[in-house]
Amino acid sequence: MRGVSAKRAGPVGGETSQTLDRGLAILQLLADREHGAGMTVTELASALGVGRPVVYRLVATLEARDFVTRREDGRIRLGLGLTRMSASVLPLLRDASLPTLRALADAVGATAHLTIVEGGDAFALSVVEPTWTDYHVAYRIGSRHALDHGAAGKAILGARVGRTSYVVTDGELQSGAHGVAAPIVGLAGLEASVGVVSMGPLDEQKLGPQVVSAAARIARALR
Repeated sequence: MRGVSAKRAGPVGGETSQTLDRGLAILQLLADREHGAGMTVTELASALGVGRPVVYRLVATLEARDFVTRREDGRIRLGLGLTRMSASVLPLLRDASLPTLRALADAVGATAHLTIVEGGDAFALSVVEPTWTDYHVAYRIGSRHALDHGAAGKAILGARVGRTSYVVTDGELQSGAHGVAAPIVGLAGLEASVGVVSMGPLDEQKLGPQVVSAAARIARALR
């Protein structure tokens, strides 16, 4: 999940809680990879456009819930409370993706996967192997790699700058492996992609649109 600045024009429709909004903005800022070392109260106050006393109160509340933690140097980082919450959400993402991944894997005869951003890396949350092929890539659930390596991570990086088409890579994660992936878009707070990987050559012009369609179906299932 990428961090965002809390300096917005205002709530979009309906009544909202400014305090809750600011607290959530702190969590989003701390989740940004560029803030992996944490942020100071002064830095958070500047990003939120509020005074330091406001940030102190927000951080104290989040710390009491174990959503953030303060290091000895005063920098604030995400806490383990968020890990416990995400552990409840991830099975929902996995279950929602499985029917589409199964259909994709069997349609193209290659291993299909759902990849999310976790801890700044590309993390394989769901993996489905085709049922009818004798030879296919064994891609382990829980595998992780840098976002700038492999089709899955590069599709996510592309979505960050507005590119929503599919990405093709060859041999970046494993020698001889070919990958095609497309980002899941339109879901606030979720950075993810759908892809397939094969040890044989892929017809990217045929397979690319299929992967994009699968990503769109999973996005609809998660709404």
